Amino acid sequence: MRYSDGKQATLGDRVRLWDSVLGTIVCSIDDDSYSEAFPREHWAFKERGVVVRADDGRVFHYDDADEDFELLRRAESERLRSEG
Repeated sequence: MRYSDGKQATLGDRVRLWDSVLGTIVCSIDDDSYSEAFPREHWAFKERGVVVRADDGRVFHYDDADEDFELLRRAESERLRSEG
């Protein structure tokens, strides 16, 4: 899945879902990347998109980014890769 600016959404990215609801991408089905708490065997059936765990614990699956879905901060590994 891509953000509205065309950048690829990746595991660990911090995002704004809407208004004051923030969260972290916990799996990217498109990239076949899954966190330990959200393993492939539980989420790959969705076939595409990302799963976000909101800071309040709610979990959301997105096939496509809507106008409110916003990248706040890249995952640490992604930032290190782009700086290196």
